[in-house]
Order: sequence, then C-alpha cells, then structure tokens
Amino acid sequence: MYTSQITGIGHYVPENVVTNNDLASMMETTDEWIQERTGIQERRWVDPKTDDMPSTMGTKAALKAIENAGLTPEDIDFIIFATLSPDYYFPGPGVQVQELLGIREVGALDVRNQCSGFVYGLSVADQFVKTGMYKHVLVIGSEYHSGGLDKTTRGRGITVIFGDGAGAVVLSRSENPKKGILSTHLHSEGKHARELALISPATCHWVDEIIEKNDPEDTSYYPYMNGNYVFKHAVTRFEEVITEALNTNGLSASDISLLVPHQANLRISQFIQRKMRLSDNQVYNNIMRYGNTTAASIPIAMSEAWMEGKIKEGDLVCLAAFGSGFTWASALIRW
Repeated sequence: MYTSQITGIGHYVPENVVTNNDLASMMETTDEWIQERTGIQERRWVDPKTDDMPSTMGTKAALKAIENAGLTPEDIDFIIFATLSPDYYFPGPGVQVQELLGIREVGALDVRNQCSGFVYGLSVADQFVKTGMYKHVLVIGSEYHSGGLDKTTRGRGITVIFGDGAGAVVLSRSENPKKGILSTHLHSEGKHARELALISPATCHWVDEIIEKNDPEDTSYYPYMNGNYVFKHAVTRFEEVITEALNTNGLSASDISLLVPHQANLRISQFIQRKMRLSDNQVYNNIMRYGNTTAASIPIAMSEAWMEGKIKEGDLVCLAAFGSGFTWASALIRW
C-alpha cells in the first residue's frame, strides 16, 4: 500500500480587487457592516475583459503546482476539478484543463460538492494514489462567483461574501508511511439542501421558461443562503469533523501545526479556534483578502501558508470544510 503526498501546490487570483467601499457604491452597505459580520475587507472579482474562467484560472494554479512538484504536465495521470461555477453547464471544466495543459488523454473528474469540494476531491485522489492506480493526480478548486451575483441591495447578504480564484495541488505516490495524507473524512446531510442553494437554472428551469417569465423579481437564479441556520450547523460540523480526524489518528488539537479551514466566514473560524483552544499560530485565515472562494478557498489558503513558511516538513496540517448540501469534510496531513 502506497501513501500519497502533496508534492506541489499553487494558486491564482484575478488582479481586480473589489473593496467593501467599492460594494458600498453598488448597494446599501458599509465597510463596517461587512467586516463585523464576515471579517472580509476585500475580494478578487474577475474582470470580464480578461480570459479568466474557472478552467483557465484552474489551469494557471495547476501549472504552478506542477512546477513546484518538479514535474511537467505530461507527468499528470488524472485530473480532479472541484467547482460550483463551471464554465459551461456541461461538459465540466476537468476536460478543459486537460486540453489547456496539452497533456495526453488522461481521465478527468468533476466534483460538485461546493465548499467541501476540494477536500472531497483530495480524498478521491488519495484513494487512487494509495491503491497504485495513479502516480500523480492533479486536484483543482476554482470558482468564478462574481458573474452570477445579485449586485443590488437585495442581494448584499450573499454578494459581499464571495470572491473568485483558484488553487491546486499535485498528489503523488510515496512509500514513506510517516508522511502524506493520514486520513480523510466525508459527510453529508441532504435534508438541509435548500438552506444554501442555487435553485435555477436547472433541468426543470430551461431557457424557454426563463424567456417566458422574464420576471425581474425572480431571485431563484441567484444564490440563496439562510445565514444564521448555516452558521449554527457549520460551527458544529467543523468541530466534529476535525475531532474525528484527530481521534482516528490518535492525536489531539494541541498536535495540530496548522488548521486550514474553508474560508466561509472569519467568525466561524474564530469560533472554532476558541472552541478547540488553538492559538493564532495554529489557524490560517485569508478570507480578509479574498472572501469566500468556495472550492478554491482551502487550496488558495494552503498555498499562501506554504509560501509564507507557515507549513514546513513534518508539520501536521488539518483541512476542514462545511457548505452547501450540507456537506462537510476533513483531511489530516503529515507534511
């Protein structure tokens, strides 16, 4: 049985910075209101004049991860792409990355688990590598939220939260049992699906219906979130799934070198930090700069932490996410 190690990591974010004050010029909000509720100060939104799309941003992040791994695109055996905002309704962006990287006809899998999508994708990649099926698997999280947000006062509760960007890792085969992914843990609870969802477009809401309705008051084409409800479930599931990972490996919170949570809301991260008695040095947050980038948030944060020297060889790194579905997941990694 092999182990799987993250051998390369990279991220990409659009150049266009949107501050809270910028949003205040579009809707009734203030910098103070946004920071108090979310901790966000600014986010990156794609400039439509650029070629940035989920697939192209994911490819840019992937090329950095591949280079950091000391590999070339031809070394990649399989692609896993996590997103809630694909370039097209179908096909998914995994195959687009395969084309953009210019590599041979490797398999490409799309993961639609929203905020926990990257950890789900990492878990799938871990199984492929550990069983010996693939040697180098590329896992990408990439999101383009800004093109589908309601940028009016009506939509501010959602719009102020989300940003665009991409992150990627290369997961490679290893025979060192003391390093790599120790375990992953995946959960879902579909009865809460509509508490954080985008109802349309869908197979029951096709183009003809959109044209016929032409209803400016129809908000089903914008994301919906029951904020307080999601928050209450998130803080519970975050702690549970982190504890599950630690217990599985006979470890405790004090053993964590760095917790990289999904960047959903700074208040959630701070709550979990206090609950688990983790120091500031044990938790990495960058939501202040990027907002919630959904499937991209963990790989972007992990990439930045690594670049800043906050993840070092031998460190115990814990990834945890909660989001739409509801789904939640964790991964424990010995770097």
